[in-house]
Amino acid sequence: MTAPLVVHKPPPFDESLYSLDEDELAFFKSATGIDDEGELKKHILTIQARAYEVVPYPCILLYFEKLRIVHSPFYGRALQIAKEHKDPIFLDVGCNLGTDLRKAVADGWPIENVVGFDLEKCFWNYGHELLRTNPETYPPAFVAGDVFDPLIIAPREPFYKSQAHHDLTITSLTPLQGFVTVIRASAFFHLFSEEQQLKAGQQLASLLSPDPGSIIFGLQGGLPAKGTKIQKLLGSEMPFFGHSPESWRDFWDGQVFAKGTVHVEVELKEHRVVAPDNIDYLLEWCVTRV
Repeated sequence: MTAPLVVHKPPPFDESLYSLDEDELAFFKSATGIDDEGELKKHILTIQARAYEVVPYPCILLYFEKLRIVHSPFYGRALQIAKEHKDPIFLDVGCNLGTDLRKAVADGWPIENVVGFDLEKCFWNYGHELLRTNPETYPPAFVAGDVFDPLIIAPREPFYKSQAHHDLTITSLTPLQGFVTVIRASAFFHLFSEEQQLKAGQQLASLLSPDPGSIIFGLQGGLPAKGTKIQKLLGSEMPFFGHSPESWRDFWDGQVFAKGTVHVEVELKEHRVVAPDNIDYLLEWCVTRV
């Protein structure tokens, strides 16, 4: 994705940050077939270190093995949509290794209707290596590319009327415009400047189905009042633009989508990272077509 905010002096890879809760441990044991916890830890850390070398995003360092999707208050809604809609599509934007997408499949989302999207194809390949699969044994669609690239997502307004049948034989996301039932974009928007966030939102909005109940949801860094701050973490510094709950509502309802065509839910939460006194803020949000 074009020109994400730069991480100055990325912190070194730190194995001590590894942490699995009971549910995550059970998921990775089942997905990898590795029962021994020491062997599993070594396996995960090996892939994590290689992914961190590609792009040193803090989320790779801190949350690589975490199933963040299950902690979203809107994840259950996404799974319910899969039960209620015919042929629903789930798109995970910035999916990294696709671990959360696999969790959604394990929880019942049809595997033939999920799509991963990230800047680097190698992340998806590392996902196969991490969970010991290959494109034949685990065949969901994946698209590598830049969210701002018109060859990946053709610029256009959101759809406000239902579209004809779609096809998941894709090499870009443009064929999915107006068809995606659920879009997840977690730890994604905060990588960009204010102007880039608006452009990314407009690109993703073109993909979302106009059918009532279709959603785009996620979690990202935010601030009590929108603006830019220098985020400090483990000795690194990253300039960061964060929306407030109020500006994030206006962002979707009136800027990205026509006013009154979506319902926006958003909550700002304090988030302590690594050290108890290192307080940041996260936005948990969901945009629903009405």
